[in-house]
Amino acid sequence: MQRPLIAVLIASAFMTFNAQAADLVQVYQQALANDATFAGARASLTAGEERITQGRAGLLPFISASGSNSRNTGDITTANNYLGPGIPGSKRDNDYHANNYQVTLTQPLFNWASWQQYQQSKLVQAAAEASFAQAQQDLIVRVAQAYFDVLTAQDYLTATRAQKVATTEQLASAKRNFEVGTQTITDTHEAQAAYDLVVAQEFAAINDLDNKRTALQVIIGQAPAELAPLRAGVTLAAPQPATMDPWVSSAEGQNYAVVGAQLQLEIAKRDIERNRSGHYPTVNLVASNTHSNQTASTTANGNSIGVQWNVPLFSGFAVTSKVRESIALEDKARNDLEATRRVAAQGARQAFLGVNSGLAQVKALEAAEVSSKSSLDSNKLGYQVGVRINIDVLNAQKQLYATQQTLSKARYDTIMAGLRLKAAAGSLKPEDLDTINALLAR
Repeated sequence: MQRPLIAVLIASAFMTFNAQAADLVQVYQQALANDATFAGARASLTAGEERITQGRAGLLPFISASGSNSRNTGDITTANNYLGPGIPGSKRDNDYHANNYQVTLTQPLFNWASWQQYQQSKLVQAAAEASFAQAQQDLIVRVAQAYFDVLTAQDYLTATRAQKVATTEQLASAKRNFEVGTQTITDTHEAQAAYDLVVAQEFAAINDLDNKRTALQVIIGQAPAELAPLRAGVTLAAPQPATMDPWVSSAEGQNYAVVGAQLQLEIAKRDIERNRSGHYPTVNLVASNTHSNQTASTTANGNSIGVQWNVPLFSGFAVTSKVRESIALEDKARNDLEATRRVAAQGARQAFLGVNSGLAQVKALEAAEVSSKSSLDSNKLGYQVGVRINIDVLNAQKQLYATQQTLSKARYDTIMAGLRLKAAAGSLKPEDLDTINALLAR
């Protein structure tokens, strides 16, 4: 094989990475600024933060002003009863200008529905915060997954091109040996078939890489630069704690989807009380100031303060129906919470097993890589001395490249399982990307 050619290809690849490579944290920062899904979650949080102000408004004073300003024209005819019938009476104009206004202050003293709505608003805002925290974790996972998907596609393309270089050399060697009569036409055909196959695989790998880069572009809002790969031979850490139960317990109580479902249950409970308040009286403190003025007439000013109460007696069974509806919705929220808790626990179990299985797989593939390299070297030596044929070398090369590509994919999958484990437990933070970033080649 032409080792200088392979060395040039590898060196040029690393020069490209070092010149323009972006690491995982940089890509995440781009996603924070440009991801449309996360921007929508941020807007939802901003909207949710207004709910407490709206809920508190029902407990605060309500002040209103009303008034009128009018010009009235006409006349008034008065019958003269003293002079007898048929004798016309007097007539006078009735033109005047009227100006009236009233300012009213209403302060709720007892309104159970408004109080429950205020308590609900606190829960709604907390639910919006939990939803945003979930969106933050989802963004971390989506960015990391898209990042490693690109690296996986790059590794496959690199392995395919290395296989293509090796196959090209084997094809040229087979043709030369056939011309001098040291090999049969079968070796040449086998090498040609292997070359044609790897060319087709290269086209497919290029297309897959473009698709993966486009998927990352959707998240970060721009065409991604070259990405920093994992360092060769990195060691991946096992999850801490090393047992499954603490992770499952954390997922059942701290997972943000579970927290959101718990808040929805509390909101449903408050909704029952709010609907029951349709049977309760309301009491308000009411104060008003009134001014009335008519031209050429009287001016009146008045102030009043007092307590108004209202007791609902019958509403056509609407209140009772709403209470039954809210009780059913509370039962639904309770079942949704249980389903969400089970899903979170299952996600934690799967991610924990995925991390440990991935670590074992990585260890086995590292040993397989060493064995594949030894096998390739042995087949090359056997080919040179005539005890191995061309197809044996090609198969050994293919096995090595496939093992290396599978090893890289296993490392990426193990890293992603670790992120998903923390996300399921509700403990995933942006700082966790710094740990992964330390594993990348600079």
